[in-house]
Amino acid sequence: MTPFDACVAALREHATKDALFKVLDKALADKVGHKLFTLLYVAPSGLRVKRIYTNMPKEYPVGGYKEITGSPWHQHVVEGRKPWIGYNAKDIAWAYFDHELIVSLGCESAMNIPVVYGGRLLGTMNLLDAAGHYKEADARTLEPFAALMVGPFLDAIAADPG
Repeated sequence: MTPFDACVAALREHATKDALFKVLDKALADKVGHKLFTLLYVAPSGLRVKRIYTNMPKEYPVGGYKEITGSPWHQHVVEGRKPWIGYNAKDIAWAYFDHELIVSLGCESAMNIPVVYGGRLLGTMNLLDAAGHYKEADARTLEPFAALMVGPFLDAIAADPG
């Protein structure tokens, strides 16, 4: 079974969201690799995001909101709904306020894949790894996986009280 097929099967089996996200985590690790993997959805207000999955819960716990800012990264990923790849620690510092923690985890490259439905950004799949790990082609490889997350992200947004 391919990594994509495993994700489709998890969706069809009515797996819990956490079980589905773990299957996705493994699938993306198999496809392109990552040290840190998180999923963030855009709250109904459109002004903040919330983490719904992480493979490093101590460093990046599920829950809690982060305010959306008008940074160049925000313009590219959130407003532009385009994948972003950071290749080194300088790119990480440009994109993320918590870049020191990220680098301390051995992550000096990142890839953010938007989850989009009907032209609306629902959230992002976020993969981080060693410097130089990701390529432009990796973003195209992962876009079908982002499409599989539309339903789970819509469910998370619908359940959000704020």
